[in-house]
Amino acid sequence: MSAPLDLDQLQTFIMIADTGSFTRAADEVHRTQSAVSMQMRRLEERIGKPLFEKEGRLNRLTEEGEKLLGYARRLIHLNRETLSAFDDARLEGTIRIGTPDDYADRFLPEIMARFTRSNPKVEITVICEPTPGLAEHIKRGNLDLALVTHSEERGQSEVVRREPLLWVSSANHATQEQEVLPMAFGRPTCVWRRAACDVLDRMGREYKVQFTSFSATVVAAAVLSGLAVSVLPECALRPGMRVLGEADGFGALPDCKIGIMRGHTMRPDLVDALVRHISESLDNISVPAIEEGGSFDFAALAFARAKRLKPSNMLPGGW
Repeated sequence: MSAPLDLDQLQTFIMIADTGSFTRAADEVHRTQSAVSMQMRRLEERIGKPLFEKEGRLNRLTEEGEKLLGYARRLIHLNRETLSAFDDARLEGTIRIGTPDDYADRFLPEIMARFTRSNPKVEITVICEPTPGLAEHIKRGNLDLALVTHSEERGQSEVVRREPLLWVSSANHATQEQEVLPMAFGRPTCVWRRAACDVLDRMGREYKVQFTSFSATVVAAAVLSGLAVSVLPECALRPGMRVLGEADGFGALPDCKIGIMRGHTMRPDLVDALVRHISESLDNISVPAIEEGGSFDFAALAFARAKRLKPSNMLPGGW
């Protein structure tokens, strides 16, 4: 039987990917840099594949390294979950989390399942509102934590995921070809709406805001019915949508940054635990599975993805 993987080596491997540095990872795991390097050599020997490759003065994760990273995160999380199941001092209490409805639909099932398995005695209260409202709840002490669309203007949030913001239309209608482009947006305070309007203005494209709603479901319905074009992050794509790119005459949009805002809470232990589960869950969530054949323009989506550079790939020595 093959020997099992060493969890300490996997933890160090994850820390290198997260910090982008062998040196910083060594500090985090309280080992010398030479010990960290030795761990990675042994892990490569165990896997039988190179996990890093040199690119100038940088070390880059290989394709095999990227593949291992996903498995490593899941193994470390399962280890924590197993230990929590036998911990008599498991967390208890209530935690209040807020998130826009599109993030709730895409991310909460994974987050809540993971957190509840590890912390079955914690009650979770969820509020779904647009990001500006959630920021107000955080300021007033009504929420312990909020998963929001990151904006420098609204205050500090910790960015935990970055996705391309995409122009979307119906795959079954030619809405984007109308002379005056009908648009469906969130409310005027929505950062995606402002970004889209800025791009349309620079393009000199005539448009009108046909639908305004704080509900992502309503905006998606307007798109799918062929009544409007909108902008959505990759995680919010649905079957029947078409991604519009430069070939369709649409300029590039800034990335969507998903962040965490922390409130002033009497239970920082609960908040820290949930933040850890959110980060681990978002690392394991990929683009929605949508079949090819007209659902959306995969070439445009691939172009949008290619514009992003994932920080962990290059490692030195809404609403």
